[in-house]
Amino acid sequence: MDTLDFVKVTEAAALAASRWMGKGERDLADGAAVEKMRDVLNEMDISGRIVIGEGERDEAPMLYIGEELGRGGVEVDIAVDPVEGTNLVANGLPNSIAVLAVTSKGGLLNAPDTYMQKLAVGPKAASYIHIDASVKENLQVVANAMERPIDDITVVILDRPRHKELIEEVRRAGAKIKLISDGDVDAAIATAIDGTGIHVAMGTGGAPEGVLAAAALKCLGGGFMGRLKPRNEAEAARALEMGMESVDKVLTMEELVRTDDVTFVATGITDGDLCRGVRFFGNGARTHSIVMNSQSVTVRFIETVHRLKAVPFRVRQH
Repeated sequence: MDTLDFVKVTEAAALAASRWMGKGERDLADGAAVEKMRDVLNEMDISGRIVIGEGERDEAPMLYIGEELGRGGVEVDIAVDPVEGTNLVANGLPNSIAVLAVTSKGGLLNAPDTYMQKLAVGPKAASYIHIDASVKENLQVVANAMERPIDDITVVILDRPRHKELIEEVRRAGAKIKLISDGDVDAAIATAIDGTGIHVAMGTGGAPEGVLAAAALKCLGGGFMGRLKPRNEAEAARALEMGMESVDKVLTMEELVRTDDVTFVATGITDGDLCRGVRFFGNGARTHSIVMNSQSVTVRFIETVHRLKAVPFRVRQH
């Protein structure tokens, strides 16, 4: 299966979701993207299984965990987030993307739908950070690895009340902070892309999104560590049922992504640090995607022009 074939999947999702940009309808944007992403996956010559998707089968009619997709072929595990940042699309804000990661069977951790403490950095600092080190220690080693002062390091953190202490620690250490409302997959990937101005991503967010971020950083040579943070006993029990040894276990890149053959694709829905958003013109649209594979050690940015079906224009008769 050609890596570039998977670009069609995220492009279709991004095009569908972008129709709802700024309309305040997060669920409709997500539903449109889910349906298109599933349709394209089902047309591919793969035997795919969703390991990270829209939730359990009883709560997600499409792209649910365990759903099998494709017309038959090579067996692959698929992780998807048709709209990473549904609130961003609904409110017309930047950094919403359609995301997909593909590995050989068994290549991705089947993460429970709970929270995860995350730490992401680019290739230069990947060998030096640790999730159990203090905020100041991690920021200092990142600064040293990048050969710049700590006050020239920018940390991305989700703007949540639970991060109040983390934000204060980062500021005391002297680093800069970029607060984001949603979309921490995009933020984690940006740490490993030159020119984004983002060097570290810290904080607690969704565990499935953590696996997606780890898949991308595996392709980019970046570093990622995580630890589950269940919100209640039910989520902790679910994590153990899904095969986790312990909810307190430090999850390294090798445990989150268990193969050296990973494909990661993302298409911009709204303009962001990684990709430009969908642009419509006349009866066409332009999409911008990032495609990477861990074995080829390549990162491609792909711009595609789509011809869309013309919608007849009718003049209202008075």
